[in-house]
Amino acid sequence: MSISAVMGMQWGDEGKGKIVDALGEDADIVVRCQGGGNAGHTVVVGGEIFKLHLIPSGILRTQAVAVIGNGVVLDPVKAVEEIAMLEARGIQTAGRLFISDRAHLVLPFHKIWDGLREAARGKDNLGTTRQGIGPTYGDKAARTGLRGHHLADAGNFAKLVQARFAAADEITATYGDGVGTRTTAGDLEEVLQAAEKLRPYIADTTVYLHHAVANDKRILLEGAQGSMLDIDFGTYPFVTSSNTTIGGCLTGTGLPPTSVRRVHGVLKAFTTRVGTGPFPTELDGDLALALRGDGQHHWDEFGTTTGRPRRCGWLDLVVGRYAARINGATDLHITKLDILSSFREINVCVAYDHHGETLESYPAALETLNECRPVYRTLPGWNCELGNVKKLSDLPTEARQYLELIAGECGVKVTTASYGPERHQVIHA
Repeated sequence: MSISAVMGMQWGDEGKGKIVDALGEDADIVVRCQGGGNAGHTVVVGGEIFKLHLIPSGILRTQAVAVIGNGVVLDPVKAVEEIAMLEARGIQTAGRLFISDRAHLVLPFHKIWDGLREAARGKDNLGTTRQGIGPTYGDKAARTGLRGHHLADAGNFAKLVQARFAAADEITATYGDGVGTRTTAGDLEEVLQAAEKLRPYIADTTVYLHHAVANDKRILLEGAQGSMLDIDFGTYPFVTSSNTTIGGCLTGTGLPPTSVRRVHGVLKAFTTRVGTGPFPTELDGDLALALRGDGQHHWDEFGTTTGRPRRCGWLDLVVGRYAARINGATDLHITKLDILSSFREINVCVAYDHHGETLESYPAALETLNECRPVYRTLPGWNCELGNVKKLSDLPTEARQYLELIAGECGVKVTTASYGPERHQVIHA
């Protein structure tokens, strides 16, 4: 049995899609475990860019089966659009994609609620993607949601959706009845049409995965977002609505905890964050622009889902240490190492100063975190391109020192480092 998980170690956007694609070369099955259309995984194959939000990145590996697990909240319309995009580009999904019959459905009114709630918060908004993720998980907890098995029942699904639409419009009235705050007949018809197309993909994926385990299949679990957005362990309330750490991979698939043998943590060589919330190492001015890019390239720091510019800062190893512990990381994959190639000096946060007290662990209270200042260790930059390097041991001394500091502070070995978006742009140990 070989089951591995890929986890984001920061606030998302670490480059998990590329690592999943790389590890997916040896996988029989790749599984999305949680989150929804708020995720954005970008993979570049032979210069062709694929941006995936719901379907696992492993679908791009022709030998692999892709599974959307029960922990995912699935937007039926977006799922159909993504399937159509893949099929149009020569990627077969029939017989290679299965959607859990226990996955909850994101419906149009969930997106309306998401937008209205954010608007009502004003300047205190959470910076959500407004994809309806939080409201759908809310319905799941309130036990009022619709799931994949409802979608598969053609005779009853229309009645259930119509009833939910009507009830949702009553709830929406509490926010006011302006333009765009109610669902329409067109919204309903779009969902019903999507349901028709998705029915062949619905399956009991828990049974499927347990059969795969029994038959010694190689399974790769694809986490979405990042550890610091976990609803329990992240910078609450500036988090997503699911468990984005290793626990979410288990509850989102039905696999037992003893089955996961390796946890691949993905850590960007610097830190980024989209939306609001604390960010101790955030930079502004020219340094931030040097990390972010100007938006002219698909690898620049702009959200895959929202298009929003990402906030950028130095690498925070208080975060890295914390995420490595929570996830039980066995391997680290450092992405975007090339972006630091032009810096003469590089700062790395190894602790926080809180009114004279040194904190090496991540505090729970935002009040404490907002008063923390990063304690930096300054390293020399390597100031050269990395394109001809194939092994970590062949990196410039300064780049090796950078990776050694990360591994030492996190207590986890660095397995690979990447220096660009393409599949081949990876340096191995």
